[in-house]
Amino acid sequence: MTLTAADAVRPGGRVSEPGLAASVLLAVAALLITVISLCSTAIYGVKQPLVALAFGLFIGVGAFLRLRLPGDREVWPVATAGALAYSVLPWFGGISAEHAAYQAVSVTALAMIAGMLPHMVASRLPALDLVARQVLAVAFAAFVFRPSWQFGEARGYPAWELSLIMLGVCVLALLLDAAMASLVRSARTRAPFIRTLGDELTAGLGLNSAVAATAVMISMTSSAMSFWALPVFGLQMVLVQVAFKRYAMIRATYRQTIRALSRVTEVGGYTETGHARRVCDISLAVGREMGMAENDLLNLEYAALMHDIGQLSLDDPIPGGATVVAAPYQQRQIADKGADVIVETGVLDEVAHIVRH
Repeated sequence: MTLTAADAVRPGGRVSEPGLAASVLLAVAALLITVISLCSTAIYGVKQPLVALAFGLFIGVGAFLRLRLPGDREVWPVATAGALAYSVLPWFGGISAEHAAYQAVSVTALAMIAGMLPHMVASRLPALDLVARQVLAVAFAAFVFRPSWQFGEARGYPAWELSLIMLGVCVLALLLDAAMASLVRSARTRAPFIRTLGDELTAGLGLNSAVAATAVMISMTSSAMSFWALPVFGLQMVLVQVAFKRYAMIRATYRQTIRALSRVTEVGGYTETGHARRVCDISLAVGREMGMAENDLLNLEYAALMHDIGQLSLDDPIPGGATVVAAPYQQRQIADKGADVIVETGVLDEVAHIVRH
């Protein structure tokens, strides 16, 4: 059952946006933790303010350098790496880092707000759940690691064991972020939570691995490199972000090219205008109801857009472009010819398989 415009209106005329309740729940939790952390920081004071300022600037710049990945996922890898590094920071400049977990949350929240300001002025607001997830993930890492460091429980570990503990905390924080993102996406698309969780983990595996590794490297090298650890490893993370941005642009170009190619049959008079788009919308709706994975939905979208490309091989167009009225051998010919064209791209073999069968 799909959500229609009429279904989206609750009694009393209120409009219900799918996934809004989950986003609001995360936002309320993040706001509560942030307010408590800010009040605690104001009461007990800021420990090592220059260190807090340096990490705050790093996180703020990272929040400004936002990145949008395929699947409409907005991420802040630089900011996330900096925030996690500050949360699990053991030493800085040869001195033990004594800031509490609430200070790590406060610095992260204020820095992210500062980094978002230019985008807010330009009316490019981030998703409500994105900011909340960042704060909650950092709060998790900070409240897991910092108490054990402050009370000396983690100080006796060798450096390699401590780094593994820090890496484990960062990975768990990123897994929590993925779980929260999948919760919102599941509520928004009505897909099974397990399916959306798998999609989130798959989509974020490469980037989150770099984020966790960078956070640990910043934390471990800050003892010897002091403030220099931030720009050195921050630049590395920026380069990773640029690489992922180019990947996202390539994926966007694929989609634009396929949509343009799907209109060839319409322009040539083989199918009605908008036919491929309508078939695509129906196919995706059915695929989502079946709980298909995100990558399978993408292949289904491409196949639906190009399912009639084989009609270009016909001498005479089928009336109305309706292949259901064509002879069975002609239907097979259209499917095979279309699949052969798609195979020539070299990267859409699964799409060609769907079109052929």
